Amino acid sequence: MPRSRRAINVEVRIEEVRGDQNRLIKRFMKKVKKERIIEDYLEKTAYYEKPSVKRRKEKLRRKRLAKKNKEV
Repeated sequence: MPRSRRAINVEVRIEEVRGDQNRLIKRFMKKVKKERIIEDYLEKTAYYEKPSVKRRKEKLRRKRLAKKNKEV
């Protein structure tokens, strides 16, 4: 199933951050960035992109992440 059609639920519980609301917001934003929710939305609304171009970009992004994770 394509990433854009998949339902994504990001959840942070107050117990996870020991009641600290600032940590709650930071952790939520971190999870949202990791799931690329905002980026996917902006990409969709900006302009039409051919599916082949989308796949190519995603493949390059995954290669960069794999290389980065391998170095660490």
